[in-house]
Amino acid sequence: MTPSGEAVEAVTLTNAAGVRVRILNLGAAIQSVIVPDREGRMADVALGFSSLEECLASTAYMGVTVGRVANRVARGRFVLDGQTYEVPTNDGPNSLHGGAEGLDRRTWDIVEVRDGDEPGVTLRCVSPDGDQGYPGELTVTAAFSLRAGGVLAIDYTATTDRPTVVNVTSHAYWNMAGEGAPEGAMGNRLTLFADEFLPTDATAIPTGEFRSVEGTPFDFRAPTPVGLRVREAGDEQIAIGRGYDHNWVVSREPAAEPRVIAVLEDPVSGRVMELSSDQPGVQMYSGNFLDGTVAGKSGRLYRQGDAVVLEPQMFPDTPNQPAFGSIRLEPGQVYRNRIRFRFFTR
Repeated sequence: MTPSGEAVEAVTLTNAAGVRVRILNLGAAIQSVIVPDREGRMADVALGFSSLEECLASTAYMGVTVGRVANRVARGRFVLDGQTYEVPTNDGPNSLHGGAEGLDRRTWDIVEVRDGDEPGVTLRCVSPDGDQGYPGELTVTAAFSLRAGGVLAIDYTATTDRPTVVNVTSHAYWNMAGEGAPEGAMGNRLTLFADEFLPTDATAIPTGEFRSVEGTPFDFRAPTPVGLRVREAGDEQIAIGRGYDHNWVVSREPAAEPRVIAVLEDPVSGRVMELSSDQPGVQMYSGNFLDGTVAGKSGRLYRQGDAVVLEPQMFPDTPNQPAFGSIRLEPGQVYRNRIRFRFFTR
């Protein structure tokens, strides 16, 4: 139970290949993803906590769904239809992931649990008008399903009763070597199908520039160990983020259908995760602020570099940067973010 008396429940999805995914209704979170390596040995590749108390105490957004507006809003302020809205500043001068009491802190309703060949669970959260400063009553659903071919699908949808802004995504932490691997995740090889990224100012707000990855530590167009250039002090952007905490530009607008945007693999175990989404951007975060103060499910302290976070989304601070497009949602419209994690070995 949460301190307010709400029941925290878990749903485990399992397929014939033995893949097991555990979803929590607290924050619509991915609590664990257990998949085989090339020899058939199983390991949990998603970082997370083993107790409710640790989940409630953490501010690391471990595995949760983030929103109403994922990522950052500069100075916690935006204008919509001529009205200025103030939202909580919980990341220095900026608002992060919808504020201190965003969707990640809510206990979602379990709407449906599905068995059969494609087991799944659908969760729903209703965020009232004015919640964390955002206009409109927003109804968000997160439909998780375990599909053929080792695919974990997340389908986010949202509707509103008045104009608002929405950008919802999953904040799962991954290590394809296993969440308790002593070597961490910096040996994972990452491919990002993006020619540009968004440089930021000192507070992690995009400057508005679309910068080529060519010749920079941000070039992951070929498989590259995440840790190879994560400490390059000569790169201003690496220094600002204490590593990677930036948005890569897959396209300039959402796609009609999910397409592959990233691949994360562990060359030792052979485990691979292929990420698809219909979103134009993907935030990659290299676990820079994991500081050894929290213990994971394996009983090991999580430290810097123990995970890679890949968050398909619209671009950060879009409400304040017209060149980034729009995250406006009108009554009668349906917001969507379709994410597919495909797990396999090679």
